[in-house]
Amino acid sequence: MPQLPGHGQGDRRHRRRVSAVLPGIRALQTRSGRLGYMLSGAGDPPIVLFSGAGMSLQGWEPLYPRIEQLSTVLGWNRFGMQGSDAPGDRQTGTVVLASLRELLGYNGLQAPYVLVAHSLGGLFANLYARLYPEQVAAVLLLEATHPADQEVLKKHESELVKSLGRMLTLPEAFFEPNVHAELGCVDEIVREIASAGPFPDVPLRVVTGGLTPRASLMSPATVAARRANQQELARLSPRGEQVIAHKSGHFPQLSEPEVVLEVLEQLLSEVKASV
Repeated sequence: MPQLPGHGQGDRRHRRRVSAVLPGIRALQTRSGRLGYMLSGAGDPPIVLFSGAGMSLQGWEPLYPRIEQLSTVLGWNRFGMQGSDAPGDRQTGTVVLASLRELLGYNGLQAPYVLVAHSLGGLFANLYARLYPEQVAAVLLLEATHPADQEVLKKHESELVKSLGRMLTLPEAFFEPNVHAELGCVDEIVREIASAGPFPDVPLRVVTGGLTPRASLMSPATVAARRANQQELARLSPRGEQVIAHKSGHFPQLSEPEVVLEVLEQLLSEVKASV
């Protein structure tokens, strides 16, 4: 798998490809700085991707090109990732979502959206759904962080991301500044979720990896607690269901992209049938 390129300029006319599969990277100058993103596909409802801590858009590569055949797809790199400026402010949930909303508006993507979120990205998607319930058609959570997972997250997410870096032939040092900047705001993001409104009554799927993490990453008690939290995420909506990706750990979009795509297709069908 090729390495990601470094920072660069980009807009609708000048785009960089991060791989032979992913669409070109563009950039928008938001109020908080330059935000790198990729936009492809066509149709409604638009799909919005929320990456895990310290993960770039390359972490979604196994879903392409099939995902962009389903609908319009927006992927974006939060501040601190390649193609985006370094974060100038604390990356709380409301700060991060404000930049995302600028990006959605700039590209003329009309709500409601299907939110697809991995790991820490699940906290941002959870908050978005509560703050803007009328803008959400459905939610797909992939090994997503539960608000009660924050202590677990602090202990193991960095190691998981470093492992991903080795898989993608990226240096571990590339991830660390962004990971620590984001993890430093987890407690505040959790408080924002608690203060927001209820999770909306929308189709919801929670994809959980069926493989047990190494004991060096999580104790058996922690694994049990996190699995219970995954089940609780599926109960956020009366239309929620949990799906086990039996061959996956923390990255089902990498290890079982076909499972993720199948679940996403089912969600889109459910949304369109309800219109």
